Amino acid sequence: MAGGKLSPRQKMINLMYLVFIAMLALQMSKEVLTAFGYLNERLTTFNVSQKDKNADKYAGLALKASEQAEKFGDENEKAQQVRALSQELFDHIEKVKQVVLVDIPEEKKENYEEMDKSETLDLYLYQKGQVSEDGQAFLDAIEKYRNGVVAVLGDEYPEVSTSILEHFDTDDVPSKDGVSQAKNWIDHTFVGFPSVASMTKLSLMQTDIRSAERNILNTMLRGQLAADAGISASTYQTIFIPTKPSFFPGENVTGEIVLGRYDATLMPSEVVVNGRPVTKFEGGGAVMNFPAGNVGENDIKGKFVFMQDGKPVEIPIDTKYAVVAKPNDAVIAADKMNVVYRGLQNPMTISVPGVADNKVNAKAAGLRKASGIGKYIMVPGTGKEIRINVTASLPDGSPMSSSKVYRIKDIPKPMATVRRESGMVSMAKSSLLKTTVRVELPDFLFDLDFNIQSFKIKVPGQATITVNGNKLNTQAQTAVNRARVGDVINIFDVKSSIVGVSGLRVPDASPVNIEIQ
Repeated sequence: MAGGKLSPRQKMINLMYLVFIAMLALQMSKEVLTAFGYLNERLTTFNVSQKDKNADKYAGLALKASEQAEKFGDENEKAQQVRALSQELFDHIEKVKQVVLVDIPEEKKENYEEMDKSETLDLYLYQKGQVSEDGQAFLDAIEKYRNGVVAVLGDEYPEVSTSILEHFDTDDVPSKDGVSQAKNWIDHTFVGFPSVASMTKLSLMQTDIRSAERNILNTMLRGQLAADAGISASTYQTIFIPTKPSFFPGENVTGEIVLGRYDATLMPSEVVVNGRPVTKFEGGGAVMNFPAGNVGENDIKGKFVFMQDGKPVEIPIDTKYAVVAKPNDAVIAADKMNVVYRGLQNPMTISVPGVADNKVNAKAAGLRKASGIGKYIMVPGTGKEIRINVTASLPDGSPMSSSKVYRIKDIPKPMATVRRESGMVSMAKSSLLKTTVRVELPDFLFDLDFNIQSFKIKVPGQATITVNGNKLNTQAQTAVNRARVGDVINIFDVKSSIVGVSGLRVPDASPVNIEIQ
């Protein structure tokens, strides 16, 4: 404090300030220093214990979030953000505490009467009358924690947010006399105090962090559990549970209306649906049984009344149900195309609206049931058309039958490619010598792999060469090496087969031409 480019007068003032601080330290009794040390020990022990307790709460909240994501998912996410911010500041404070101990011999670290100096921490946090770089980093860490936690909590937990702002306030501290200049928070809190007192203050800040975590977790859990325990019109909703997804004209709509938070012990005192009272109740629900009405979406309106604390609580009923026309036709659709392709496994979906999959039966040559509801595989053989016949047993027990005709087509003519390019391709002789001949079906809806059996290659001025496999043989390579720049080499008569499909003839692929660069 007496160094640097200061005037003699300023150096003298600073020296007097140091003497004054030393006098204050000498006046502090050894018993007070020891009391600070013991308090620091207690705070450190509490912080370890509270960390373990908080860890249990974090784990409990995470478990609830995994079981009931809608109720506890947001709270758990916020808690984990608070946990990360808290640990970051806790660790930064621990780093500052280690600075206090760095110049204290190991044998004197538990002798609190020896921890009466302040210079080490003073110089670390505050130099030449202003906050040091390390001191500013400490302030920034506190600000990041304070603002970060308040931002995570938002407006949902105002009391906890207020507590955080109060306990971690680092604004300048006004003078008690109201006349002197306000003191920087670090200067007011740490500068000139014995190291054991500063250690205790830092441990107390860590205690505030752990306590804030505990309060946040308790508030989150208490708020959600209170919402779960509440029984009021705002926490219940009416739900119509039909006996089946849809109904046919002439049928009765059967099912029950229950409260969203279902309680079998809660018997309604009155239920009115579409202007008519419901008199049959089972397990806390009103049993519904009335004509279905017209095809389309129909309303169920009324009220559900139950008693709470001796008073009737009325919850409105406002839901809908659907009535569908009685089917007389099956729904049959090719999953990937409007036709079926000969020799390939064509995926199909065959179902009847409102009828279970095990009540539907589909038959055709080459058709078999696949895994999944309504899923079939069709492998057409000879002919130009295939008829698929469907029979089903409707919910009322009556039979239904239907059929559809699909066209059978051969797979399209493939195209020969080199480097995945077709038509006219420009490439160097060196590239052509190493290239692989393939065939592809552009824009075809099936992903098919082909085996190349053979192809022919014609180099200008030389005889046509037949090659087995998908790469140029020695004879073809010799012919290519004789080609000149600008020559167009033709690969044609490409014969192939589909991997995994036997007995299906694949048309010869369209040729590919290579211009030598």
